[in-house]
Amino acid sequence: MEAFTVGVVRNCRHGPVLLRAMPEKRVVWRVMDQLHEKALLPAGINDVLSPDAAFEAATLERLIAVFTGYGYQRVKPPLIEFEENLLAGLGAAMGEQTFRLMDPVSQRMMGVRADMTPQVARIAATRLAGTPRPLRLSYAGQVLRVTGSQLRPERQFAQVGAEIIGADESAADSELVRMATTALTALGVERLSVDLGIPTLVPTFCTEAGLNADLQGRLRPHLDRKDVAAIKAMATDIGDDAATTLAAMLTASGPAEQALAALNALNLGPKASAERTALADVVDLVSRGATDLPLTIDAVENRGFEYHSGVTFTFFALGVRGELGTGGRYLTSLNGDAKEPATGLTLFMDSVLRALDRGETPRRLYLPHGSTADAAPWRAEGWAVIEGLKPAADAAIEARRLGCTYVVDGEDIHQLT
Repeated sequence: MEAFTVGVVRNCRHGPVLLRAMPEKRVVWRVMDQLHEKALLPAGINDVLSPDAAFEAATLERLIAVFTGYGYQRVKPPLIEFEENLLAGLGAAMGEQTFRLMDPVSQRMMGVRADMTPQVARIAATRLAGTPRPLRLSYAGQVLRVTGSQLRPERQFAQVGAEIIGADESAADSELVRMATTALTALGVERLSVDLGIPTLVPTFCTEAGLNADLQGRLRPHLDRKDVAAIKAMATDIGDDAATTLAAMLTASGPAEQALAALNALNLGPKASAERTALADVVDLVSRGATDLPLTIDAVENRGFEYHSGVTFTFFALGVRGELGTGGRYLTSLNGDAKEPATGLTLFMDSVLRALDRGETPRRLYLPHGSTADAAPWRAEGWAVIEGLKPAADAAIEARRLGCTYVVDGEDIHQLT
């Protein structure tokens, strides 16, 4: 059996490293594990490399361009804010998902945004308070959350969104749904569908039926699990009529036309009836503008819509993990100030990208060092032209080494085989 010599190099720049003399007389440095540890990132946090990073940036700008065409003006909120501002109003719903840190300058607590909608609402209520309504704003940026979810394990991802501030008409909700559908379809998203909801319907019905907060809290888990039997079992506490109506709401889901027919058959109080009508109005307006768009309804879903106050919508693409985006109606507020009606849309770039065909990356053309050819026209045509920084013995070999599939020979382009 051949002997191996094992030692330790203590002054290596990467720290202590094992050194082993192999039978073939080759020396192997044991640094790979340590380098790997240096490259580790927290769970849900990822590097985005080429060509994915470029594709995401280009896709994001295409979405914003569609929003701009509808009259939405882009704003850019900061990545971090003082905690009391970031978590005021709508932001309170994101408190558990917000990273906090101490500002060494002001000695005040700050938060890293977990959602951009509350920031846009703050801008509308303060910096743009005097701007004529309805105010149309768009945005794009990274958000960071404390935890991921089963469908979205990523904790850092890009959001692209739009908000209409100061409009309570159903036409505003419809505009956002139709605009998002137009933008996603233009990108190439296929088999798109929209699920509509109204998370305030159940609380409004329960309040009008005289159910206190304790009973509503006991009902919520059964509603979230769509447990009809459990709802009916609570009839002795909430009354037969309320139990029957709530059970019927659970089954009033699916294709919009059928779900609305089931909801219209229910005996609701005046406020709950008004919310049902608002949902029907949005369905009607969206259907008129996007006749081929599949619409579904879930009348009792409220998870993920904690700060919403009316009709909500969620975008899906068949076969794509996670929702492409969500949105809906809410009320802007800041530190208890007067509320203003608004509706908004947020698209999640990680899910949107999963729904798209990457297509072809730009053709890479190698321009040897010293060439007199003008690269500008080729770049204008969409080529990625990589200029040689020093002479190469074989231009074709150097081109392949740099990931190019074409090379310039004189004034002509040749494809490498």
